[in-house]
Amino acid sequence: MREPKIEMIIKTVGEAGVCLDEEKAGLLLSYYERLIETNKVMNLTAVTEFNDVVKKHFADSLTLWRVFAGLAEKAEDTQQSLSDKLVSTETRLLSGQSLIDVGTGAGFPGLPLAIAYPEMQVTLMDSLNKRVKFLEETVKALGLTNVTVIHARAEDLARDKKHREAYDLAVSRAVANMSTLLEYTLPFVKKGGCFVAYKSVKGEEELAAAGRALKLLGGKVEKADNFTLFDMGRSLIAIKKTAQTPKAYPRKAGMPGKKPL
Repeated sequence: MREPKIEMIIKTVGEAGVCLDEEKAGLLLSYYERLIETNKVMNLTAVTEFNDVVKKHFADSLTLWRVFAGLAEKAEDTQQSLSDKLVSTETRLLSGQSLIDVGTGAGFPGLPLAIAYPEMQVTLMDSLNKRVKFLEETVKALGLTNVTVIHARAEDLARDKKHREAYDLAVSRAVANMSTLLEYTLPFVKKGGCFVAYKSVKGEEELAAAGRALKLLGGKVEKADNFTLFDMGRSLIAIKKTAQTPKAYPRKAGMPGKKPL
């Protein structure tokens, strides 16, 4: 018989459209336990109740599939079952993809994605060293071999040849307004790749004000998916990288936040 918390993770994440096996749910539970224990001495999250963390952090992080499912449905048989579509979508998502989570904080959404999709190569990047150390210790404790943790500012790392336009996917959650976020993230994405912003229901309002940034940085809106996750209004905004980002961007550290494009 399954441990009740593992059962709860599988059930709750399943309601968000992602099928996890017991092993992956167990890794998420271990992540939760480490998160809460460390949170006693370090401010990692204001959300600490188990059910809330599963819904607001784990399930929310794993909604990334919605972007790819929505795009895939255009070319798929309308009679195909939802479960079959998800398997097909996950195959596309997992096939040799590299992902960077810019401003990952306590690891959201990147670490749950790395656990759910071990075929992806995931880079977690944050500017605060103590959060980076927590993530390094957690990745090691969970035995994850598909995760790299980097201590850096986005403005600096995006100028490193090893990371500039080196990723198929970039994600970011609760970091900055859309104009600033685009300057942080699009320089990491390969031409033809995609940046997905995790936003509240006001995401499209932010997007409407980010037209200049999109044009300057080489992005184009692919999809804006507004939905309700449990009782939360959420928005996933997918930006396709259509052209190389000019060398002038990102600007020096601090500028994207102080003076958004």
